[in-house]
Amino acid sequence: MPEHDTRQGAKVAPMRQPLRWLWLAVAVIVVDLGTKALASSLLEYARPLEVLPFFNLTLLHNTGAAFSFLADHPGWQRWFFAAIAVAASVGLTIWMRRLRADEKMLGASLALVIGGALGNLYDRLVHGYVVDFLSFHLAGWYYPAFNVADIGITLGAIGLIVESLFGERRRARRRR
Repeated sequence: MPEHDTRQGAKVAPMRQPLRWLWLAVAVIVVDLGTKALASSLLEYARPLEVLPFFNLTLLHNTGAAFSFLADHPGWQRWFFAAIAVAASVGLTIWMRRLRADEKMLGASLALVIGGALGNLYDRLVHGYVVDFLSFHLAGWYYPAFNVADIGITLGAIGLIVESLFGERRRARRRR
């Protein structure tokens, strides 16, 4: 099995079955689509259901991206964001195939982003919008509504940032 060089010169074998992390992407997609279906069937559009004093379930349809970016455009953004989701998922899967044995957090992070991107992609292609329903607020300020796919993307992005800042040093210490 070929080995990859790291910056410190130590040899690390490629990860065995790096695509096994895709189970996490599938889990994000299943939970995301399931919760969106429940929200769509049980909630009335744009009518908040208070769960906690700072948290509502509020069914909303987002034709744009995060924070409704480009939502007020005539429809081209649907295909633009769909293309981005497909390209990102393909690119991240290729990256995942190249993981080294000591890059487990990176594998999980990539899978979370892929699952979130594909969960929202499904909505864009089938409905023409993304179903959002989790709404946090405090003292009259409302954070934009989001969904489980968005949580996956956010957690994955945080993992990628942590990995880029600390991962190589952590792995180098483990190899010593």
